[in-house]
Amino acid sequence: MSQIVIISGSPTPGSRLNGLIQRVENNWKEKGFEVGHIRVAELPAEALLHANFKDETILAALAQVEAADAVVIASPVYKASYTGILKAFLDLLPQTGLKGKITLPLFIGGTIAHLLSLDYALKPVLSVLGSRNILGGVFAIDQWVQRLDNGGFELSEELGERLDRASEELAEELVWLGARAKGTGVNA
Repeated sequence: MSQIVIISGSPTPGSRLNGLIQRVENNWKEKGFEVGHIRVAELPAEALLHANFKDETILAALAQVEAADAVVIASPVYKASYTGILKAFLDLLPQTGLKGKITLPLFIGGTIAHLLSLDYALKPVLSVLGSRNILGGVFAIDQWVQRLDNGGFELSEELGERLDRASEELAEELVWLGARAKGTGVNA
């Protein structure tokens, strides 16, 4: 079974970004995919910032990325880019740490003006890390995600549809790659 790992670069546990993550994760789990999480803010700060490759938690997170077939890079946008904590984690990945992996960016920001942060801030870094199958990704605006009293999130209809399409695209890519690896081909 294909493994998907979601790397969340949000420093805030209650971030609206979690609404996006929950939507795609639920879609993949319904299809039977195994989904894991790396919440970068929960990694040991000193080990992360000092690139301590001997730290067991850092090593476990890197192993999770290595074992994944697909990687979701999720982050709020601050100052026209993804978070610094996410950059600190991406810097720990080996030079070809995303080689052969499907990569899906999910960003959320305060304004549509930050839309191009996916293309100009993140995608070059993913490419340097060896990712060649970078999906278009989804950019959301904060106001499209409402926090609910029960701790959940309500997404605008349009955002929900875009996330559903992105999660379906990733699922299709995983099925195609799985079939290709087995040499069976994929029937349309």
